[in-house]
Amino acid sequence: MAKGRWLGREILEVVSTEFRDRSMEYYRYALESGVTTINGKVAKPDMIIRDGDRIENVVHRHEPPVTASPVRILHHDKEREFVVIDKPGSIPVHPTGRYFKHSLIEIMKDDFGFEKVYTVNRLDRLTSGLMILALSSARARILTDEFVQGKVRKEYIARVRGQFPEEEVTCEQPLLCVDRQMGLNVVHPEGKEAKTIFKRLHYDENTDSSVLHCRPLTGRSHQIRVHLQYLGYPIANDPIYSEARIWGPNLGKNGIDTIPTEERAAPAPPSHLTGALSVNPESRKLLPRETGHDIGMGSPVPLSAEAVRIITRLRNMKDEDEDWSRWRDVVFLAKGRLAPQNIMQRPLPPPHRRERGVIDPEPQDIHSKDASQPETYSEKAEHVRFCPECYLPLHPDPKPEKLYIFLHALRYTTSLGTFETEMPEWASEGWTWDRLS
Repeated sequence: MAKGRWLGREILEVVSTEFRDRSMEYYRYALESGVTTINGKVAKPDMIIRDGDRIENVVHRHEPPVTASPVRILHHDKEREFVVIDKPGSIPVHPTGRYFKHSLIEIMKDDFGFEKVYTVNRLDRLTSGLMILALSSARARILTDEFVQGKVRKEYIARVRGQFPEEEVTCEQPLLCVDRQMGLNVVHPEGKEAKTIFKRLHYDENTDSSVLHCRPLTGRSHQIRVHLQYLGYPIANDPIYSEARIWGPNLGKNGIDTIPTEERAAPAPPSHLTGALSVNPESRKLLPRETGHDIGMGSPVPLSAEAVRIITRLRNMKDEDEDWSRWRDVVFLAKGRLAPQNIMQRPLPPPHRRERGVIDPEPQDIHSKDASQPETYSEKAEHVRFCPECYLPLHPDPKPEKLYIFLHALRYTTSLGTFETEMPEWASEGWTWDRLS
């Protein structure tokens, strides 16, 4: 349903600035393909959104991979109406973006039979560990008040870059979200009060990384991640706050400048999408998403030149890394343009035959008029599969440590008691991971 701030704006301008899940090219082509409707009628890119409008989009979903680690129930108290679980890193708490079945809420419903759970504390998708779920709205209100009022003692474990000091370190830098779509937080004098206490557990020379005990005394978004980055010891595999392509070689140590600027730069679309999707690009008007002027639209303070550059690099990197699959995941009405040419496809056998270990059928040309005629192709191509609906290459799963970060909610002390999980595997001394993959 149309939000108040959308009223009177063109739908393409709204979806391209309000959502960062897909590229500008994706949104424009999706609308031009006719898969989006307003009040049941096909929406064109320049249609104006009005009060009461219902906007719908037809989606062909490829959910991103998650780790094989299961959600574990640690404690179920039926009388006091709550359940304590251990959430693996890589799954979001709520359905969002391309995630649905691989979300905690749906897993609790499908795997454990809980028709309704209320989230009290939320963990980032990439963060693992303890969560308390209320089973009634009354219990949820009580527990939420405890978290909001700071009455819950929270303890986390993290593995960070470098040799962290042996003595206890306290960081009290204020935090501010400067880009809502990217969820990017930075240390900023106009931010909210935040305080975290860190204590080193051990240092591993072989990986030049330290395992820390972290105690956040406030509950700001990305608090531990940003405070560790500010101190110069970001979480070792953090794809945002420990990424030189975004922050430069200093990795955001000691924060960024806060002097406001009006300068903006147009984002760089992924090379494989340049000019591939847009219709009549020379005749269209450029929207804020395409000129870079949407950067800062959701920020509570004017952005500095450094903040603008960081957000621009983060957006470009996100598009380059992920958009090759994102822009395809709608069932376009004009999907003929998406079909790969001269690609040999080995079709999937029926599920029951796969379970019995039946050998895959011979590869077929997905564009052949007589698809029953088998074709041969290289040994390498035999391992490539394509979705028959959108022709998306079905890539091998990434390594698990690329799906989560080394941050784990270890222990919570509440009015209901103290609950804790086991230490994560990656926190053990001498543990190593593939940092180049």
